[in-house]
Amino acid sequence: MYTVQEMSGRIGLVTGSGLGKIIKTKYSNKVLLLLVGLLLISNIITIGADIGAMAASFRLLVPQTPILISILCFTIIILLTQIFIPYKKFAKILKFIAISLFAYVITSIIVGGNIQNILFSTFVPHVEFTKNYAAIFAAIFGTTISPYLLFWQTSEEAEEEVASGKIKDIGKGSPQKIGKKEFKRMKIDTAIGMAFSQLIMWSIITTCASTLNTHGITDIQTTDQAAKALEPLVSSFPYAGIISKSIFALGIIGTGLLAIPVLAASCGYAIADSFGWKQGLHKKFREAKSFYLVISMSTILGIFINFIGINTIQALIYSSIINGAISLPMIIFLIKIANDKSILKDKINSKRSNIIGGFTIALNGISIIVMLFTIWQ
Repeated sequence: MYTVQEMSGRIGLVTGSGLGKIIKTKYSNKVLLLLVGLLLISNIITIGADIGAMAASFRLLVPQTPILISILCFTIIILLTQIFIPYKKFAKILKFIAISLFAYVITSIIVGGNIQNILFSTFVPHVEFTKNYAAIFAAIFGTTISPYLLFWQTSEEAEEEVASGKIKDIGKGSPQKIGKKEFKRMKIDTAIGMAFSQLIMWSIITTCASTLNTHGITDIQTTDQAAKALEPLVSSFPYAGIISKSIFALGIIGTGLLAIPVLAASCGYAIADSFGWKQGLHKKFREAKSFYLVISMSTILGIFINFIGINTIQALIYSSIINGAISLPMIIFLIKIANDKSILKDKINSKRSNIIGGFTIALNGISIIVMLFTIWQ
């Protein structure tokens, strides 16, 4: 994760452009449009599932609230903050919301579990040659190294260059002076972000393994069902079930508030790169109407996922599998760009980055092949 995201950040830092524009310029717009089309489908499904999860979780805290009202309120709040709050303030808001992810760490501590088993399973993977295992493995790959994060990381580094005055606009010239300090800042930010993402993911897996799985609850249909299922299963101290359920619900809401703007904005960046539109969260609505309309439509279309009878959890898994499939060509393009001296000059990949990148491509490709093989059996 770190290596792939660092490549994306370095490309944005050096070029001052979004990843989509570079793929379009270096290869072709047809290739970009195909990738972007798949990205849009996956992102919209994920946005819809996240909004539904947030609304269901809010009902755990305030049961009287109609699900439709919760969905509309969360959608309006997310869109208003993205469109009308200046980029610098918006970036700070996202960093603040990220703190909510520690709700999952707290939940894992509350529910507890056998420490020896947890530590053993952390470092010794459990492998099954089954269809479900293969699908979940591909989905986990797609939700950790996601195409939308590559678009987001590259464009956000370009946004930082605009904010610092090094370039006038995203995709409008490369920054002239990038010192070691900027690269060090980008690498440290990326490393910290990826490390925390693994801590949060580990906490979620530990919580599910220690409660749901050990009690044979393996068919979760909705996120509120998952949160409710925690309540009677933990008893480490008084009211632990209610506390863990509430913290779990707040974690889901915080995750949605953090993830949906990133998902929607990555759609905006990708489409804007494809058609050469003005873009950037640093711009006001009137300055980049098409960019913000894509963000708005991606979020609004996601709402309808909740009203067409699709299982929320399955929707998240399927969108993650799609992300896993898209990420394979995306990482290949990313590594080719990150090794192109005509684009990055003396900031191309190190040998270590190429080795790790190659291993990532191989692992991703094998996971997709195995998944397809088990489906056809």
